[in-house]
Order: sequence, then structure tokens, then C-alpha cells
Amino acid sequence: MILKVVEDNNYMRLMSSQIFEVIEYLIDKDQEFTITANIKGVGFNPNIPEPISKNFPPFTVFALANYTYESLELNEDEITFEAGFGSENFGSVVTIPLYAIFQIIVDESILFLNPTATVEKYFIKKDIKKRKIDKNLDQETRSMNAFKLNKENEDLLN
Repeated sequence: MILKVVEDNNYMRLMSSQIFEVIEYLIDKDQEFTITANIKGVGFNPNIPEPISKNFPPFTVFALANYTYESLELNEDEITFEAGFGSENFGSVVTIPLYAIFQIIVDESILFLNPTATVEKYFIKKDIKKRKIDKNLDQETRSMNAFKLNKENEDLLN
């Protein structure tokens, strides 16, 4: 039964909205925090060099403090911040979809736990790209794309 719940897209969206509200609350309180995220959902710009990234565990910890906290940007879909990695302090902008955040930690205590961050289907690369594309399209474009998928509608478009 639990898999039926955590694998449901509506539940994933519910968790994302709750994560947004918790992080927004922490920002309003000017409270630094730590997150643990499913590395499969995390984006880096520029990409982290392989000698550093190969050491990232499946659920990687990101401490949002000092400059990293100050660079934080939050929207309803993702969190973005700048961070340094490895002994060289390699700089990168980190983007994490909210559903990929497994834990929110304050003062070494877990404040929030998100079970959808463990669901494999949310982290299949083609699905992540499709979600990002779909999110950026307006409703009319999505409807037209769906309409075009039906071969019977070709005559109506010409």
C-alpha cells in the first residue's frame, strides 16, 4: 500500500509543495539548513569534474550556510544555489527539483522527510527531461502536441 501512495504523481506534487513551504518558512526565519537529495535528480552548472562527482553518494548532503545560503533561490519546482566541491572548491550552480529532496535538517535534527525522493521512476533521465519540457510549455502548446500525436488529426492540420 505504501508504494501505491509514494509512487503516485499527486502525492509527489503534494510533497513538493510541502517542501516549498518548509524551505520558504526557513528562509523567512533566516535559518540556515541542510538538505539531503537524491543525486539522480541534481543538476550542476558547470558539471562537477568526474574525480569529484564519482564520490557523491546516492543521497548527497548539501549544507546551505554562509554564501551558499545567500545564493539560494527557491521556486515552486526547484531550489538553486551556488556551492563549492572538492578540495579545489570547484564552483557550480546546483539545481534540485523539490521532489528530489529527501531530508531537510536544522541543527542536526531532521525537520522534514520526503519518501518520494526514493522512488526510482521519478529519476529516469528521459522522464526528468520530459517533466522540464512539459513544465515550460503553455496549455495550448501541450494540447496541440497531444492533438498532433493522433494520426487521424493530420488532415485537420493541413
